[in-house]
Amino acid sequence: MKAPENDPIALSNQLLSSLSEQIQNINNFKGKWAMIKSKLSSLQAQLADFSDFPASSSNPLAVDLLYSISNTLKDAVSLAQKCKCADLTEGKLKTQSDIDAVLAKLDRHIKDSEILIRSGVLQDGAVSTSSSKKEAVRVESRNLITRLQIGTTESKNSAMDSLLGLLQEDDKNVMIAVAQGVVPVLVRLLDSSSLEMKEKTVAAISRVSTVESSKHVLIAEGLLLLNHLLRVLESGSGFAREKACIALQALSFSKENARAIGSRGGISALLEICQAGTPGSQAFAAGVLKNLASFDEIKENFIEENAVFVLIGLAASGTALAQENSIGCLCNLVSNDENLKLLIVKEGGVECLKNFWDSSPNPKSLEVAVELVRQLASCPLIADALVADGFVARLVTVLNCGVLGVRIAAARAVYELGFNSKTRKEMGEYGCTVALIKMLDGKAVEEKEAAAMALSTLLLYAGNRKIFRKDERGIVNAVQLLDPSIQNLDKKYPVLILSELVHSKKCRKQMVAAGACLHLQKLVEMNVEGAKKLLESLGRGKIWGVFARP
Repeated sequence: MKAPENDPIALSNQLLSSLSEQIQNINNFKGKWAMIKSKLSSLQAQLADFSDFPASSSNPLAVDLLYSISNTLKDAVSLAQKCKCADLTEGKLKTQSDIDAVLAKLDRHIKDSEILIRSGVLQDGAVSTSSSKKEAVRVESRNLITRLQIGTTESKNSAMDSLLGLLQEDDKNVMIAVAQGVVPVLVRLLDSSSLEMKEKTVAAISRVSTVESSKHVLIAEGLLLLNHLLRVLESGSGFAREKACIALQALSFSKENARAIGSRGGISALLEICQAGTPGSQAFAAGVLKNLASFDEIKENFIEENAVFVLIGLAASGTALAQENSIGCLCNLVSNDENLKLLIVKEGGVECLKNFWDSSPNPKSLEVAVELVRQLASCPLIADALVADGFVARLVTVLNCGVLGVRIAAARAVYELGFNSKTRKEMGEYGCTVALIKMLDGKAVEEKEAAAMALSTLLLYAGNRKIFRKDERGIVNAVQLLDPSIQNLDKKYPVLILSELVHSKKCRKQMVAAGACLHLQKLVEMNVEGAKKLLESLGRGKIWGVFARP
């Protein structure tokens, strides 16, 4: 059997019993000693709980805490002896201060004991070499989460360093730590008075935000987390601001959070980072702004802060990611706003767009640039300038790229640019028609529809109809899109394509052979625009030879 001095639980129980007896005979500061006695009752119950866990004698967290408890109780016993005397040898104020210190320590011990007992750490025991890696990470996560909540600032800092190391290893570690409850603990640590701890906590939260399956846990923390991160944007270090922006990217997809960021000065702080932050923080700040700009109700905040000027500046001089995010933000901002579109052109936005497009090594990053071209092209005053600046050739190139989203955006941009015969002719000569016919046979419905939209405009030019007729896939692919079983595709576009070709006897035969009449009969019943007229044209095919159209 262990001697009490080597068994912190036995020693603490012995000291606790002695202290309880002495308190009965104390005449000085009776109220405060009564408070201490009530805390001893809670502590005694917790010591009994520790005794139920064999790991208490070997777990470093438990051992350290139990020895701290015994040391505090020793101090309390010594203090109780002094308070028995009628005259306080060390003075009333000093003694009162010492009693308050003991009360504070007991409070902390009770809180730490509760956290440790409830954490499950004492049930884990040692992890054997045969245990799975997942189990080892689970045990380590739970241990670190507990250490973050008890002990000194130094020990919490050390635990945070270990946690950051664990989280950086791989995404699975992040998911395990989140499942063990790390996020609420991290959010509470954002209240830390230690700047170092606060910055490390923001770094840990930003790491969690990069794992898709863990984002919902951060979102569930609501405005409490959001307000902490916004304060970091305003007054944190460059490192902390960058990490806060990473986390805010994950939190700024919901309307409620976007509204909160806009109403709490977040847009102004983010724009400031875009102008004067580190290259990394500029890119991530622009990413947050891109998300926010998709909500119409806070676009006014962007206009008030002169965001367009800042974003164009970043699009001209930032890193590749900063340029991509700032262009994406502009794209969201100008949606349905002709004045903002004209402002972007006036401030050199088209030149920035060209430079980004021509220097981008990755087609995927061009999606936002192509989308901005589409948005700008919907304004007739700008469309001519885009054609003159060589964007038709650029669009043809990406119509043939391997990135689905970029191809779809490019086809939609072609649709917007096809506003007159001259432009339609130029796009046909550059190869748009052939690329779009290929897209009609794409796997994604969105791609089929975007291609059909673009072709419905291009085929208004005779030369493009000629190109279309030469491609054996064209008619067949267009007829297939009439099939009502293909859902979420606006049937008016394939109807428009075929309507432009129905004057050709050869095309009519191809349409009928491909099953157009059967599909059109169903579309007529569905009141699809132009379907009835096209069906009638196919039915009257015999007389069309007299009115042949090239």
